[in-house]
Amino acid sequence: MSDNPTIDQVAGEEAESSKLETNLKSRATWMRLLFMALFGLFICFAGMIGTVIVVLGFFWVLFTGEVNRELRRVGQAIASYMYEIVRYLTFNTEDKPFPFGGAWPSGETKEDV
Repeated sequence: MSDNPTIDQVAGEEAESSKLETNLKSRATWMRLLFMALFGLFICFAGMIGTVIVVLGFFWVLFTGEVNRELRRVGQAIASYMYEIVRYLTFNTEDKPFPFGGAWPSGETKEDV
């Protein structure tokens, strides 16, 4: 057997190389990376805010015995926002979340409807 590549193998390698070069030069790909980095920061910040909401909600229930509806709505909005970010980061959607695309999530829960 010969170690020389066939014409089809060479053509396939050139096509792969051309596709890679096209992807590396694509402005859309690099813009996506920029947005992914920004949304990575946003989800960290939203997680910190969510943690504060959880702690406040716990202490509210501890001292009053009732759930605070406003904290619950804010918590639902933060959770929905984080979900939208994760969908964008994992390539499950091309729709950019707030503030670069969609509106801020409403925060309505099943109990509110």
